[in-house]
Amino acid sequence: MSASYREALEWLYSLSARGVRLELDRMRGGCAHRGNPERGLKVVHVAGSNGKGSVTAMVERVLREAGFRTGMFTSPHLHRYGERVRIGGRPLGEGEIARRLSDLREDAPNMPPLTFFEHTALLAFEAFRDHGCEVVALEVGLGGRLDATNVVEAPLVSCVTSISLEHRRILGDTHEAIAKEKGGILKKGRPAVIGVRHPGARRVLNGMARRRGCEPWLIGRDFDGERVDLRRARLRVGEDERVHRLGLAGAHQAENAAVARAAIERLREQGWAIPDEAIEAGLRKARWPGRLETVRKEGTRYLFDCAHNPDGCRALAAHLGELRPKGKVALLFGALADKDLGAMLAAFDGVVDRRVYAVPAMRRAPESGEAYAAHRPGTIARSVRDGLVRAKRAAGPEGLVVVAGSIFLVNEARAAVLGQKMDPPIAM
Repeated sequence: MSASYREALEWLYSLSARGVRLELDRMRGGCAHRGNPERGLKVVHVAGSNGKGSVTAMVERVLREAGFRTGMFTSPHLHRYGERVRIGGRPLGEGEIARRLSDLREDAPNMPPLTFFEHTALLAFEAFRDHGCEVVALEVGLGGRLDATNVVEAPLVSCVTSISLEHRRILGDTHEAIAKEKGGILKKGRPAVIGVRHPGARRVLNGMARRRGCEPWLIGRDFDGERVDLRRARLRVGEDERVHRLGLAGAHQAENAAVARAAIERLREQGWAIPDEAIEAGLRKARWPGRLETVRKEGTRYLFDCAHNPDGCRALAAHLGELRPKGKVALLFGALADKDLGAMLAAFDGVVDRRVYAVPAMRRAPESGEAYAAHRPGTIARSVRDGLVRAKRAAGPEGLVVVAGSIFLVNEARAAVLGQKMDPPIAM
């Protein structure tokens, strides 16, 4: 790992002290100063409470299979910063990241005081432009209306995957309020795909889309998806119904795949040459590490899932019910303090045999594992690595170790199990 890369990351991570500041004036000012790199990009914009990363990954892979030079922007990263910005499926390398961040740092005094995420989005826009990306799958960071990615003015398609009660202090405390924030990515006259089933949130989004002339497609009406078995889903767009094999596991992926396929169909409407074979291959080959990802290492089965809110935990629990592991299931869990810990842990009632708690190495994490044990009894580990040892022992040779909760817990545990290279631990 080069000194320049580490130094660049240290500067960028120091900006986390500015916190989350949702507004667009700073980002617009930064983009304007840097020549508006976002304006020439052709973008599929994806927002949602759950599923937005999966939909982004599926859309990107389908477009790549169709022969297009793709860009993909997602957050947060699992192990390395470059995972956030991918060109043709490949993360940016250390050298390019160091060079781009150093350039932004040098120019920072001439721009508005951008946050960590805003600098990252600006870096991504410039990378996509410079690499000649023909199309970009762009995941919203937080919310939608005031998210830094929302400087994109005319997306090819805007997608909203789902609405759940998350980040309530920032986005609102009802499904309808949160839907209004996420619906902020819907742009005048640009096609919309809405994968939201909650009646109130769906009504809000449909109204917003119609007022903006987006010709919205709604899940359950214009398109839909249902599970066939563990790896296949029946997807319908209009009258066209087909069974697809999915690369991403979980019952909820049927609906995510339906949103992705609907987005692809809306691109086809605009003249994009995306053959059926590319859709089949893209949905089958899409990967999203750390999301219902099962691996076997040294005789132990692990399932990693960044289930960061109650809906995510319920989806994981449903998947465990379908897997029906032969041995005991040991859960290694850790989440940030601002999450609904009670609802998250309740989701695993009846589907796990033992619970082990470890606190993620993050400033927003609880002071100790007692915060989790107060909701459901469990063993409190000294660290994530200690938690892995305890969970492995609890599961036994025929069991399954499930690592779930914050991405900051999952990344440390997954890296330890797989020997994965990680960025240096820089406090945020």
